[in-house]
Amino acid sequence: MKVLVIGPGGREHALVRSLLADPSVTEVHAAPGNAGIGAEVRLHPLNTSDPVAATALARELAVDLVVVGPEAPLAAGVADALREAGFDVFGPSKEAAKLEASKAFAKQIMAEAEVPTAMARIATNAEEAADALDSFGAPHVVKDDGLAAGKGVVVTSDRAEALAHAEACFAAGGTVVIEEFLDGPEVSVFVLADGTNAVALSPAQDFKRIFDHDQGPNTGGMGAYTPLNWLPEGFVDEVMERVAMPTLRAMARRGTPFVGVLYCGLALTSRGLRVIEFNARFGDPETQPVLARLKTPLGRVLRAAARGELDTVGPLRWDERTAVAVVLASHGYPGTVRTGDVITGVEDAEALDAVSVLHAGTATNAAGELVSAGGRVLAVVALGQDLGAARELAYAGVGRIRLEGSQHRTDIALKAARGVQTAAPALPGWRHVYSGKVRDLYEPQDPAITDRVLVVASDRISAYDRVLSTQIPDKGAVLTQLSLWWFEQLAGIPNHVISTDVPEAVRGRAMVCKRLEMYPIECIARGYLTGSGLAEYRVDGTVSAQPLPAGLVDGSRLDPAIFTPSAKAEVGEHDENITFEEMAQRVGLPLSEQLSELTLQVYTAAEAIARERGVILADTKVEFGLDPVTGTVTLGDEVLTPDSSRFWDAQLYQPGQAQPSFDKQYVRDWLTSPESGWDKDSGQEPPALPADVVERTRARYVEAYERLTGRTFTA
Repeated sequence: MKVLVIGPGGREHALVRSLLADPSVTEVHAAPGNAGIGAEVRLHPLNTSDPVAATALARELAVDLVVVGPEAPLAAGVADALREAGFDVFGPSKEAAKLEASKAFAKQIMAEAEVPTAMARIATNAEEAADALDSFGAPHVVKDDGLAAGKGVVVTSDRAEALAHAEACFAAGGTVVIEEFLDGPEVSVFVLADGTNAVALSPAQDFKRIFDHDQGPNTGGMGAYTPLNWLPEGFVDEVMERVAMPTLRAMARRGTPFVGVLYCGLALTSRGLRVIEFNARFGDPETQPVLARLKTPLGRVLRAAARGELDTVGPLRWDERTAVAVVLASHGYPGTVRTGDVITGVEDAEALDAVSVLHAGTATNAAGELVSAGGRVLAVVALGQDLGAARELAYAGVGRIRLEGSQHRTDIALKAARGVQTAAPALPGWRHVYSGKVRDLYEPQDPAITDRVLVVASDRISAYDRVLSTQIPDKGAVLTQLSLWWFEQLAGIPNHVISTDVPEAVRGRAMVCKRLEMYPIECIARGYLTGSGLAEYRVDGTVSAQPLPAGLVDGSRLDPAIFTPSAKAEVGEHDENITFEEMAQRVGLPLSEQLSELTLQVYTAAEAIARERGVILADTKVEFGLDPVTGTVTLGDEVLTPDSSRFWDAQLYQPGQAQPSFDKQYVRDWLTSPESGWDKDSGQEPPALPADVVERTRARYVEAYERLTGRTFTA
């Protein structure tokens, strides 16, 4: 097969090299290419955004497949023109490429497909931008709605800088998308799509900032590595199920099927997976290390995608080694760059075992010398048995190249190589397996140890079944230490705690616990009428379908306390209140009766202890699981903390009004206040918490601990 690759950069050089390694590819052409590509295949002059010229060149060369690399030709409709002329094309249509060409359109598709992403607002003028910035708070994320070669995004805590970027976009005739900041590590996943079927490539991580330690302005990318061994198990499956396939189905429903690369820029946040952005092409520089590991012939895969036949390709094969790419950039990048500087040492770098140099912004001068011709000039890619070895080789290659005034980062993949780049904390002897709304769960790295888990309480906080973007300092330590104290007070009820001998990094906020088979039920005991129980009572006179006396008010005591179960939900979903009868249908009547009895036993004992300390325990939620070793129903997770219980000050208690509390009710109240501007039934993510709400919430958590235990809290 004869292939034409359209584009001038490092991504295209990586594509050309991979295509040349495919036995089914007999000839590769590039337009316009660069000096490095020209040393390997024939180059052709081309205005890459001219559909007529691109089609004419494909006809002249009689190619079998056209691969469109950059975003600009896709947005210009080059792929459409080539398809209309009868060519197999790997690259989306102009309409499908709007997933990258318009951030606002991408947000619309994500909402339609129910893809998890950041809250966002579109602004068309400075007033709207300022309002959006104040709504989300710092750090500020401002994105040019249109194409910006990877440099149209500003992330800053400086409001003036954020507003200035927005105003610059408006002055250029554009609009901006302003988003909430997403915490957590970022990951790139390239999904090859044929309009219906899709296959994911190996996840990669790139480094956007110009300087080490993620300092300085954003760039098109200063390096990347793959694979990411710290990703949670099943990560790619989750991306396909929750992000890629829903998006592709949404595009197909619109009559604009997506054929090409759906670049999923993702964040692994404390609230779970979120999409940062979509691109409609291979990313640069991630493509360079990703394709360096791909062993499946690339031409065959891309042609199958172009023909709607990806389902015939089978699983992709990968080199077991790790790949690291380090970018060399010109003097002045990402601002005004200097070009024309002579480059030497490329051959010396490629003489190193498993090192390759891919050209991006290079050309040949009149003397036949290799010179810089753009911002990002070269990417040195190395394969190593592990991340440390790959880094060492890549930087050895960088060290052999000379380009006056050039710059490169020295910390590409350094955190991961040191074991500190994770979606959850990396802990010696433990492997992260799951993150819930508040807790991270680990299992022993020793496969012979199967009877225990490590439960780490984070500082994340949830409300209305949503994990908020703002954390509460020391919250995880309060939850853990208060739970341990309550487990001591409730010694007559079996619990899951084994020890507090945990890694130093999580000391004070973690417990080693029995591995229970958790029941899918939230067990709630209510001794006072409030919250969702009060809302149901005001409508039906019942709580979980249990009739209550007439005339009760907010805060009325329920004597005896009642048991009201709910069905546990996944992160990001809503717990579902159910009746006792519905619970019995799910887990059986004998177990339902046992869980109800144990829950009320926990509440009754804890309510008496709290009252002695001047605290009213209004209600609490507990969870149970089966100890597979002993066959005992066992109290698990946390118990009787401000996250799972409502604590009121007994001296201030007065039925008929909302009670001052020592729990996260303060957060709930702020979220539903006019100040927050959030509607909990809107389906939108909650806003960030203001600093004063964070401070007061932390104080309430600490006060709850100290009032109940009589101890001074230390983190």
